[in-house]
Amino acid sequence: MGNNLTEIIYNVSALIALGAMVTAFLRMIIGPTIADRAVALDAMTLVTISLIAFLTLLLQRKVYLDVAIVYALISFLGVIAVARFLDKGL
Repeated sequence: MGNNLTEIIYNVSALIALGAMVTAFLRMIIGPTIADRAVALDAMTLVTISLIAFLTLLLQRKVYLDVAIVYALISFLGVIAVARFLDKGL
């Protein structure tokens, strides 16, 4: 019983993440301003980091968590660079 419930929870979580990814992708394509597109790209990276952490739990491979942490740091630096560009117009 518990294993079946776990699979249902994993599937629902994956569907929610997929919905968030599609929504953020559409905002990135449609977004009227560059700031909207930057926020949508950041949201996509956050969902991707969440999916990597989810795979860490699902596959029980701790090395994927390291990948998620490195990806989060790179994403953070990218968001800071985009924010500086939008603020000062480098």
